[in-house]
Amino acid sequence: MWARPDESSKYIIGLYQRACAHADRTIADLALETPGQVAHWPEERRATTLGVLLVRMVSETAQHAGHADVLRELIDGKAGPDHDDFGDDATWQQYHARIQAAADTHRVQP
Repeated sequence: MWARPDESSKYIIGLYQRACAHADRTIADLALETPGQVAHWPEERRATTLGVLLVRMVSETAQHAGHADVLRELIDGKAGPDHDDFGDDATWQQYHARIQAAADTHRVQP
């Protein structure tokens, strides 16, 4: 899932808003046990329920929100709301360097 160069921010945001409105109606109108299918899942696992899909979406949202938080930390150099409890700037820089070194060991080299 990605935005093509010919798709404006306004279009993407509108699409997202329409998808959210559709999801809100679906959740309001259907029971959690309502059966469904996911066409792009393997055939033997396509059958599911609204409840299972909602749990998956909460998990996906949390994962991607975590990714966004990591990006924010790279931009502003601060950890989450408990940053002030972490220690001084030197402690934070040491921690950051340790995490970066661990991440670098898994970086795919071109």
